[in-house]
Amino acid sequence: MNLLLNSNDLYNSIKVAAIKAVEASHPCDFLFGKVTSISPLKVYVEQKMTLSSAQLVLTRNVTDYKVDVTIDWGTEATSGGSGESSFASHNHNIEGKKELTIHNGLKVDDEVILLKKKGGQKYLILDKVVTT
Repeated sequence: MNLLLNSNDLYNSIKVAAIKAVEASHPCDFLFGKVTSISPLKVYVEQKMTLSSAQLVLTRNVTDYKVDVTIDWGTEATSGGSGESSFASHNHNIEGKKELTIHNGLKVDDEVILLKKKGGQKYLILDKVVTT
């Protein structure tokens, strides 16, 4: 019985030491920030510090970017105003591979979710916070 108690004590001591080692290494943390400037990019993080563009890494979720898409749709019927046949109600088909611009760039006052790299030298902006 005494041996079992010692084994449990040893197990618990190892478990506590492992948890403390992981916590001490600070593998990564989620943080929340607010964009305070775009050019140069600055993010104020959790009422503690302001990060500059040199410390920030952006994902595509928070940038404007172009993407190729395949589309097949038609416009709504519209007409001109003079009554001539050339201005009669009509629509247009739009189809094929097209390039679209996605406007996801950061703006001042955007709230963002960041991931702090181990050691705290770089911060990855994962996405914007969405409030409903």
